[in-house]
Amino acid sequence: MPTTTTARQGHPSARQGCPGAASQARPGAHQGPARPAGRRPQEGASLAALTAQEREVLYALGCGLEDAEIADVLALPEHVVAGQLGRVLVKLGLRDRSAAIVHAFDCGLVVPGQGPRRWAAPGGTGRVGTGPASEARLRVCVLGPLRARLGGRPVDVGPVRQQAVLAALALSPGRSVSRQELLDGVWGMESPGANVVPVYVYRLRKGLRLGECPDSVIGRDRYGYRLVRDAVEVDVSCMENLVTAAEAAERAGDTSEAVRLCGRALDLFHGEPLAGLPGPLAELERLRLVERRVALAHRKAHWQLRLGRVTDAIADLSALALEQPLNEPVAALLMHALHRAGRRAEALAVFERTARRLADELDVAPGEPLRRARRSILRGDEAGRGGAGAA
Repeated sequence: MPTTTTARQGHPSARQGCPGAASQARPGAHQGPARPAGRRPQEGASLAALTAQEREVLYALGCGLEDAEIADVLALPEHVVAGQLGRVLVKLGLRDRSAAIVHAFDCGLVVPGQGPRRWAAPGGTGRVGTGPASEARLRVCVLGPLRARLGGRPVDVGPVRQQAVLAALALSPGRSVSRQELLDGVWGMESPGANVVPVYVYRLRKGLRLGECPDSVIGRDRYGYRLVRDAVEVDVSCMENLVTAAEAAERAGDTSEAVRLCGRALDLFHGEPLAGLPGPLAELERLRLVERRVALAHRKAHWQLRLGRVTDAIADLSALALEQPLNEPVAALLMHALHRAGRRAEALAVFERTARRLADELDVAPGEPLRRARRSILRGDEAGRGGAGAA
């Protein structure tokens, strides 16, 4: 990770520990209001739980930077910054971002008057530095039609089978994919022969290379081919990191932040995942990713109801129910949300509509969650009107 420590004053990596940080302020610097007598900065025990990168993120947050600015300064993808912030909140037992900012000051990580709004880039230009690595990274998107962007510009990745090879590598982070796996996953029973895989990989390397190095994007070892971790960013990994951060925020009691992060994860979907790509692997992954998106949308609505954002939850769940008319958990949660909004008749209509579709298309009766939601609404239970708990 590129570093800008030479251009920062008060950077955490330049300190030996929190207690001494405040005493290292330059003479004459504004130190801010004095702490009450007997109050000491928190030290060691809490900050020691953070990784070096998490300390950098906490320092930047204390300096007043937003996620996008922190990502620029530390040359990290924004979703990684969000994930780091979520982990900082959990490790330090903090409620939200505001509490993290206060903590950064209380422990002496940020000294009042010395926390710059923007750090200077190496070379003293005074500009936020992004680092050459972040500018050169290849971004592969599979949460929709497959797309590749290099330096923010779209890249042609060739015909659909070649795209499917790239997708197979993108969906196997951290491991090599053998030639036989690629043949089975992309061509299935229509395998044209093992030699076709090196041809497609060669074309991808040629079209997606970073600089002059032909192997900078796709590496090879005795086990097969893989995307080079530090050179390629895949939207599925971004999505999962955001979900992890959302779960961490929810565990820390910051449900509002969990909703925000979950929404950002859902925003990465742009239509049907892997749309138009052939092969057994693309078909299986397409189903898995669609189910993943539905589950995330359901979880986001659950959190929205917990926060009392009933209107937002109803809007999201209504759209999801139109797309997934046989999904009983979605229908049940929509019924609870409508009931909570005082729209009892509409809630019961959701049950009737879903039950009819289940009978007509699957020849099954509504399951227990859906029936329980209906009983709760008919009784007028407060639990039913609460929405989140009943769901």
